[in-house]
Amino acid sequence: MTEKEKMLSGMLYNSGDEELVELRLRAHALSKDYNDLYDRDEKHRSAVLRELLGTLPPNLFLQGPVQFDYGLFTTFGKDCYANFNFTVLDCCPVTIGDKVFFGPNCTIATPLHPMRYKERNGVYAEDGSFVCQEYAKPITIGSNCWIASNVVICGGVTIGEGCVIGAGSVVTRDIPANSFAAGNPCRVIKPIDNE
Repeated sequence: MTEKEKMLSGMLYNSGDEELVELRLRAHALSKDYNDLYDRDEKHRSAVLRELLGTLPPNLFLQGPVQFDYGLFTTFGKDCYANFNFTVLDCCPVTIGDKVFFGPNCTIATPLHPMRYKERNGVYAEDGSFVCQEYAKPITIGSNCWIASNVVICGGVTIGEGCVIGAGSVVTRDIPANSFAAGNPCRVIKPIDNE
């Protein structure tokens, strides 16, 4: 099993693996290219975003600046929007539904580092190279959600369809569909009655 396969399946993996380093460097360069274009050259900006994500869903608009760890492991539905400073650490799949909107300074972070420092600090491999191990859990955001400013969504979380996540929240556990949730840690405040 490759380190990339381990990473995407939520297993401990070597984040310094050559293939993963190359994919990250690619995504970081494409993120910078995208940010440098602002929205002056929509055609070129769309081409960079398509290369970064591997696909370009209809009406995706990322204000920029953006930063993706890999890009290729993030999937957007149609008609999504993210304001300034959108960060996605997609070491595991990130799935975002249709019509999801993000306020400024939102972070989606799939990585989960080991709690025990002996695992977290890294080890020396037999060949003498230094190996840092980590793992990640996927994140899913259902359609028709509003994620307000300065929200952090942690690995392993599913946010149900039709939710509003209040500004400054840190989402560490699943949020059921059609809920207003806020806080640190984020918790359901009340259901959203669509009637």
